[in-house]
Amino acid sequence: MRLLLDSSSTLAPGQSVDAATLADLYVAPARRWLRANFVASLDGAANGADHRSGSINTPADHVVFDLLRRLTDVVVVGAGTVRAEGYPSLRAEDPRAPVLMVVSHRGAVPPSVVDGPFGSVYLITREGADPATLDASRALIGEEFVLTVGDQAVDFVKMRNMLEDKGFRQILCEGGPSLVNSMLAAGVVDELDLTWSPIIVGGEHPTIARGPDLNLPASPTLLLEEDGTILGRWYVNR
Repeated sequence: MRLLLDSSSTLAPGQSVDAATLADLYVAPARRWLRANFVASLDGAANGADHRSGSINTPADHVVFDLLRRLTDVVVVGAGTVRAEGYPSLRAEDPRAPVLMVVSHRGAVPPSVVDGPFGSVYLITREGADPATLDASRALIGEEFVLTVGDQAVDFVKMRNMLEDKGFRQILCEGGPSLVNSMLAAGVVDELDLTWSPIIVGGEHPTIARGPDLNLPASPTLLLEEDGTILGRWYVNR
């Protein structure tokens, strides 16, 4: 990869970045940190023609995607994205992978994530979810792994505090757009990591944040390029 911008000024623009340097460039600046990671097309779509983000991924994006997971304690994903992207339990094949936290307004556990070892998946939902649905989810993944925060909607401030209290202090959100929009609105996101894939998809697709209007400035701290793919980090100015 080629460096375009480093706000720490430790590296010069144009310098090649190896794997060890890349890992250093993505280290969080604080012990408690929440970042959201997305890929988008040049025309702003968060997925491709098949309505999955995988169809607009690039090799460079995969490198950073895997790196961010290695740097995190827990991956937070909306239930709709889990279903659309076919997420498994992250520990189904790698016991060193981070825990997966599925956020569901309904309180339902997507079937694809129950293939991992006990305790590898949590469900975050609201207290007002249907009791029968909650009971079914508890039966699938264990009562202690179903967490309720908020009454009629998930309280994301309480969610972040709860995760940190459980020792999950490096938090990575992988979407989808509605979840990230809600988390940005709640003021719990510290950093946005965004990859621009060198492709134009047209059509009707969600952007990386979908929901009520936001007006959140962000400061660029890192930009990289490889084979036309642009990868960056922005700190959210809260």
